[in-house]
Amino acid sequence: MLVYGIIIILINRNLAEDTLLKIRLTKKHDFETVMEIYRYAREQMRRSGNPNQWYDKFPEASTISDDIDCNHSYVIERDDVIVGVFTFIIGDEPTYKRIEGSWKNNNKYGTIHRIASNGQEKGIFELCLKYCESKISNIRIDTHQDNKIMQHLIEKNGFEECGIIYVEDGSPRKAYQKFIS
Repeated sequence: MLVYGIIIILINRNLAEDTLLKIRLTKKHDFETVMEIYRYAREQMRRSGNPNQWYDKFPEASTISDDIDCNHSYVIERDDVIVGVFTFIIGDEPTYKRIEGSWKNNNKYGTIHRIASNGQEKGIFELCLKYCESKISNIRIDTHQDNKIMQHLIEKNGFEECGIIYVEDGSPRKAYQKFIS
């Protein structure tokens, strides 16, 4: 249900325990917590065989500040504790203009970027995706070829691989799209 701009979703972990998670825009006072989640995510990527996608300072503080200022950054909370973060932008993504392959369509789309969790809550990607799908039915996402965990989540949730795009530093990413007709 949508309540005052916040989406609240009940995730049933098991019959005995329900957890209420909510998504809201990131506020400036959330900055340090968000950066700590990204530090944790970078370490988890390294441990899982993906040391190159998010280098030491990625995402950079200035990028996160810009995301917050532009109302593109969202946090996921459980009991007022931030457990996840993601960026969602509706509109053209400059790095998606050139693709080796082809997008499913050229309709208006939203892009999910920089999704991460603190490791304390399962289902962060699925919750993020439900939120994004409530905003637009055409969603794109990309990930590094070494990020097997993210590739599995993306494919498990109905995205189709469309080809290879190149991010700002010129490195390749696997590009995916999901369109709900």
